[in-house]
Amino acid sequence: MIQGKLRLLHAADLTAAMDLSRLAGWNQTMDDWQTLLRLDPQGCFGIEVDDRIVATTTLLCYGKSLAWIGMVLTIPDYRRMGFARRLVQAALERSAELKIESIKLDATPEGQPLYEKLGFKTEQIVERWHHGGRWAHSQDKPDSPSTHYSFEADLEAFGADRAMLLRELASRNLPKTAAGAYCFSRNGARSSYLGPCVAQEQKAAGLVIEQCLRGWPESTWYWDLLSTNKNALELAKELGFVPQRRLERMVFGNRIKKNDEMVYAIAGFELG
Repeated sequence: MIQGKLRLLHAADLTAAMDLSRLAGWNQTMDDWQTLLRLDPQGCFGIEVDDRIVATTTLLCYGKSLAWIGMVLTIPDYRRMGFARRLVQAALERSAELKIESIKLDATPEGQPLYEKLGFKTEQIVERWHHGGRWAHSQDKPDSPSTHYSFEADLEAFGADRAMLLRELASRNLPKTAAGAYCFSRNGARSSYLGPCVAQEQKAAGLVIEQCLRGWPESTWYWDLLSTNKNALELAKELGFVPQRRLERMVFGNRIKKNDEMVYAIAGFELG
């Protein structure tokens, strides 16, 4: 049995890490990998075999209340060797050392059995919706992006302080904002990505989401949303999106207080 060396990822490893996500058909870009490494370099783990990164897992900590596990990837030839288990356990051990209250992840059907064995429980369903056409150009005056969005509202919606993530995303592409709402968008390897989006009301959510879509009218889109937010599901249908896949949002440890009705788009499977 190949053991491999478990270690932290470094900038020089990101090309290999990107190869893993590309092999899996995931939507993350090199910018996304760099963001994870910048935000939490002590939470980016890999297993090296013969000087090659063959498996990864990331842990992004939002203060002491929440940590998010993502990018659980293994090259096909190295699967069923226990690498994913070792990496997720390393992430859990780091969370324990930091005394994180709650650890979450979005599980694919392939990964769910492992997470259940490690003690994760399903919290709810996350749905990916897709817009495969092109978004019509607006005849209105172009909207201007803004840096004015409420960290307090985001904390209420998400349940943990992710101001560092929002600042990082804003440095890449400023969000669209309206009274009581904001929405980010970014490039993806397969489709543009919508989110995170937080709003007090459906009307405001629709406004900022449409502004994002008009910003890249030639793009196809992914939109990941919580199945418990019926207003978000209704809005996705109205805007021509169709459901594509479902993941299990799972939690290890305590559940935290949040407001899913304000979450119109998550930040990403790897971000929460």
